Amino acid sequence: MSQTDFDIIVIGGGPGGYVAALRAAQLKLSVAVVEAQHLGGICLNWGCIPTKALLRASEINHLLHDLPAFGFKADGVSFDFQKIVGRSRAVSKQLSAGVAHLLKKAKVPVFTGYGKLDGTLANGKRKVSVAADGQSPISLTASHVILATGARARVLPGLEPDGQFVWSYKEALVPKAMPKRLVVIGSGAIGTEFASFYRNMGADVTLVEVAERILPVEDEEISQLARKAFEKQGMRVLTGAKIGDLQKTATGVKLPVTVNGKTETLEADTVISAVGIVGNVENIGLEGTKIQVDRTHVVTDALCRTAEPGVYAIGDLAGAPWLAHKASHEAVMCVEAIAGRSVHPIDPTKIPGCTYCRPQIASVGYTEAKARDAGYKVRVGKFPLLANGKALAMGEPDGLIKTVFDAATGELLGAHMIGAEVTEMIQGYVIARTGELTEAELAETIFPHPTISESMHEAVLAAYDGALHF
Repeated sequence: MSQTDFDIIVIGGGPGGYVAALRAAQLKLSVAVVEAQHLGGICLNWGCIPTKALLRASEINHLLHDLPAFGFKADGVSFDFQKIVGRSRAVSKQLSAGVAHLLKKAKVPVFTGYGKLDGTLANGKRKVSVAADGQSPISLTASHVILATGARARVLPGLEPDGQFVWSYKEALVPKAMPKRLVVIGSGAIGTEFASFYRNMGADVTLVEVAERILPVEDEEISQLARKAFEKQGMRVLTGAKIGDLQKTATGVKLPVTVNGKTETLEADTVISAVGIVGNVENIGLEGTKIQVDRTHVVTDALCRTAEPGVYAIGDLAGAPWLAHKASHEAVMCVEAIAGRSVHPIDPTKIPGCTYCRPQIASVGYTEAKARDAGYKVRVGKFPLLANGKALAMGEPDGLIKTVFDAATGELLGAHMIGAEVTEMIQGYVIARTGELTEAELAETIFPHPTISESMHEAVLAAYDGALHF
């Protein structure tokens, strides 16, 4: 590539990095992407997308074993596990190629290698070196550099992934064989999704959480319903757990776990460690800059600016919430600010979170407890999917829609959902929060019938003693 000087250089080609580059190209800024491995980042290649492909397969497996409830009969139902994994990889490969096509179409050059801040020129431009295996480093320059290097799985001592007995999310996506017995440590989105997938594929699964409840960032009531659903499916759930030293045997692992002062040793084929992430702050040239790092994440202001002039950080590298859509939104905001456009900082309480276990979980804004802790007097509305016609027709009656309103103003403070397809429905409440709608506008909104989304309307009405079907 002949061009080496740009308006913006983006280090990292994930959902933050490639979106930043595309938006910069739209705004007629010269931009380049530096990516060492796969365009689309962890999300597209080893996270959001391939896990959803696997979870779709497990949903099909569940339905195939629940056929009598719908009046069907099938004998000898089986699956090819490697084909299931292969389909998941193919979906990721297709989308990664799609990102490459979008960047090519936008005439954004992609430099393959590891990008690193490499000082400042006399004219104030930042230098970035790009190192690829077996090749001499390339030197690039730009007025602005966006760091979008993402994050990786946190590794606990004694639980280092070995590809056989201990897996991180990456090994869990491409197993050589289906485990019969599995222990999942950590009940956040990653842990619960893998626990749900393997349980619905037939594995005996134990979900272990050190906190007092699973999905600890979700509303407590939703967390309790999720645990009840998992246990109904045959999953074992241990909370408030203390984990001992893992012992590997010839055929699997032994893991001592203490709950309420009682210790038992769990035996399994494999352990999945899903205990959080750490930012990829190493070897990107932060040394000698003013950039601050807090617990492996780059510190930024509300517009993604670091303390180093001309250097920005977005996505998982810049801190919670660890969500691809947050990274993409930060990317657009950051580039538009560079271009001199008027932008608004992101309000974390308006970012939806989704977990694609069975049943699905989705939320936005304050939990009931956090709203009260923040000093709000609240009105809470709840509507069970058991009272929703579409959910019953689908055979998915387990679930709840919960709303939290400011009693003084009618502002929707938060919404929390568990049940079929709630990850597709949460956006309605996100729009309500973004648009600062009150219970009045939501109550007057006409929801189509028959849909599960009608429960969202009923949950609003319930907060004001007006639910019609429960």
